[in-house]
Amino acid sequence: MLKTFPKGGIHPPENKITSSKEIKRMTVPKVVTVPIAQHIGIPAEIVVDRKDKVEIGQVIAKSGGFVSSNIHSPVAGTVTKIDQIIDTSGYKKQCIVIRTDAKNETNFEEKEYPLITEIQLEPKEIVQRISDYGVVGLGGATFPSHVKLNVKEGVELDYLLINGVECEPYLTADHRLMLEKTAEIIVGIKILMKALHISKAVIGIENNKKDAIKQFKELTKEESGIQVAALQVKYPQGGEKQLVRAILGREVPKNGLPLDVGVIVNNVGTVFAVYEAVQHNKPLMERVVTVTGKKMENPSNFWVKIGTPIKDLIAEVGGLPEGTRKLVNGGPMMGKAIKNTDVPVTKGTSGILVISEEEASRGKAENCIRCGECVTVCPMGLEPHLLMNLSEKGMYEKAAAEDIMTCIECGSCSYVCPSHRPLLDYIRFGKSIVKKLETSKN
Repeated sequence: MLKTFPKGGIHPPENKITSSKEIKRMTVPKVVTVPIAQHIGIPAEIVVDRKDKVEIGQVIAKSGGFVSSNIHSPVAGTVTKIDQIIDTSGYKKQCIVIRTDAKNETNFEEKEYPLITEIQLEPKEIVQRISDYGVVGLGGATFPSHVKLNVKEGVELDYLLINGVECEPYLTADHRLMLEKTAEIIVGIKILMKALHISKAVIGIENNKKDAIKQFKELTKEESGIQVAALQVKYPQGGEKQLVRAILGREVPKNGLPLDVGVIVNNVGTVFAVYEAVQHNKPLMERVVTVTGKKMENPSNFWVKIGTPIKDLIAEVGGLPEGTRKLVNGGPMMGKAIKNTDVPVTKGTSGILVISEEEASRGKAENCIRCGECVTVCPMGLEPHLLMNLSEKGMYEKAAAEDIMTCIECGSCSYVCPSHRPLLDYIRFGKSIVKKLETSKN
């Protein structure tokens, strides 16, 4: 029996239509728009001015504090603007606009990076390199990776879990990365194990990626401290708490972190970024992005420079098909609609999903019929119908008491609701208000 988490979960159609598409290199954009807040925490502080010439990999915004991250230029070119521009959040954020220098050959070089297996840096040096080179969590949360590795003295840590689940429908960026950069990811795991002073790591991969499971098992059979766990296909298997429960049987406490049960979790994309930073001195300036949709002419996976406009990606796969209703940053369950195609790719952009009119249309919201389906599928054991009602009525203190902040926003409740109620929309809104209220009290 394949491992999984015991509480809730759903099985939406996988629609992994790009799983066999090798990662291609995206055409170098003429202009990049680089937000300075691409991570959880304090936005970075801009260190360039308009008309400045910048090189590939140059720091253009420095970490604004401990929970922050450096931002590097993905191209060689000229800073043309520093302005408030709409990013993937839908809000205007401070961004640095750089025009790519078409005459600078470094912009168009496709460097080959040989596999380096020997890890020369010491643990503290590894953490510093990860901080300097702007590595953040690429699984969606974009938490600065060096912060996660700064484990306080006295905390007992015995496992590193690698999240290769990619349970979100449509997205295949992690799957392709695991197939094409297996050896590099394994070295990245060893780097993290060294930095954390631990000897055990487990790579969790859902069983619909048998080729990746086979490849990792083959390459880790001589590695006594690294195991591969094949997991049942169930959404949201990739949630940190669900992954810890599925693989190790440990229950992360309410409002707690995997660290509370001796575990640190990292996404495979993050691990590869760590490998490149430590072994090749390469900042996090690009990532793999899945551009997909049922009616797309040529859905694909790309290596994309941070700051590339979404419209460039859409053009690369043949343009928007007729009848397109919505563009989503991420997958259909946890992704968020994009306001326009000028929005840039950020460190947290795992995919761009193009949804047609018929797929995007919601059923008319009706009264709750008290079926309890949303409670049954909630992986956190919450009552989504109650949390929506409390948020809708402005009863935020009561919502906080009912653990609204424990919600991982997986969208399972909205997916199964027969009355088409916008449960997740209201819960997200309620969470944002509760967070503001809690912050104002401190």
